[in-house]
Amino acid sequence: MPLTITWLGHASVSVSNANLNIYIDPWRLSTGLPSADMVLVTHEHHDHYSEQDIKMISRPDTRVVAPMKTPLITDVVKPGEKVLIDGIEISAVPAYNIGKGFHPRSNDWAGFIVNIDGRKIYHSGDSDRIPEMKGIKADIAIMSSGGTYTMTAAEAASAVLDVGAKIAIPIHWGDIVGSLDDALEFKRLAGCDVRLLKKNESLSLD
Repeated sequence: MPLTITWLGHASVSVSNANLNIYIDPWRLSTGLPSADMVLVTHEHHDHYSEQDIKMISRPDTRVVAPMKTPLITDVVKPGEKVLIDGIEISAVPAYNIGKGFHPRSNDWAGFIVNIDGRKIYHSGDSDRIPEMKGIKADIAIMSSGGTYTMTAAEAASAVLDVGAKIAIPIHWGDIVGSLDDALEFKRLAGCDVRLLKKNESLSLD
């Protein structure tokens, strides 16, 4: 079944097949996007948890999954926990900073692994390269690589090796922090098939 991954800018991504639309960290979305069956939120910072954007793409039956509890969240999933929605397994995994305080480990914020159509898609969330990544196995890695609040390009490239992904997409650049140069550096170093997407550009997989 064809699978489409679209970079929507910053850390926002959609994953879609013929039956489902899944959004991760929707923020500053363009209008006219398909409605969401699922929304995954990695943590509560405003550029990842945007109630305005979630409401814009949600239907009454949209499931909103996050590691924290707010009125919009329908499923609270902490790192190490899983939820099965419409036959899709969503696993929350650790995401935190080492040596800086923007995303403390104690907050239990998350990255996600979406197991869909026989592929495991990993979204790192706002994280440094952490030891737990060596226990993650993914086919496709969507990696924060803009530095400052997350991994640098070099750290993200090493993290791709940790998770064993064959395809990688750099995110968390081009807006608040991170530049095209960071994304290009990630592509140079990652050692796999890196798809450097423009905003609202899609990668289609058969």
